[in-house]
Amino acid sequence: MRRPYPDRAAAGRAVAEELGPVPGSVLVLGLARGGVPVAAPVADALGAELDVLIVRKLGLPWQPELAMGAIAGVGEDLSVVRNEPVAAGVDPETMDAVRRNEERELRRRERAYRGDRPPIDVRDRVVVLVDDGLATGTTMRAAVQAVRRQHPAQVIVAVPVGGPGSSRTLSADRVVCAWFPQYFTAVGQAYRDFSPVTDEEVRQVLEQSTARRPED
Repeated sequence: MRRPYPDRAAAGRAVAEELGPVPGSVLVLGLARGGVPVAAPVADALGAELDVLIVRKLGLPWQPELAMGAIAGVGEDLSVVRNEPVAAGVDPETMDAVRRNEERELRRRERAYRGDRPPIDVRDRVVVLVDDGLATGTTMRAAVQAVRRQHPAQVIVAVPVGGPGSSRTLSADRVVCAWFPQYFTAVGQAYRDFSPVTDEEVRQVLEQSTARRPED
């Protein structure tokens, strides 16, 4: 039986090994917050630029952990993905209210993580989207959709763990998952340390990454 990852950094090293070399102008985007510490070892292994992509789950007001959709932003552009089996029973006013609240938090995090740095530019680049795991895949679908709208050369999804069928609805060019557990209930089961990632930790990972932005 496979043992859980010690932490997100170890999971990122496993993802990098599974992913292998990626040719081209590569940009690794960690989905904030939990995907950023996983993405850093991936970027290091590829010698690639590391940045952050903000995604927010649209949870049911009476059951926040159940996603009725997700949003992701690249620059000013915002992509919204619905999780139809859940969202079908939600009235438009409720959906819109949750979306507005989550968009405010998304923009706050962008300011907190990015500071004075310009928005990410994915055009004509090979984009590797990294999260700490795929459960329903709803937030990753929003991330893929947001990146696709900016005309990248290729979109790759790379994660350390995923549930059965979680990758089937992703419109990525390639999906890499290091571990599909036989019995999957939640992403956290794949980790010994699955502590919440803070805003400060995200900033530190981005600052300390050995992958530097290309010189103009």
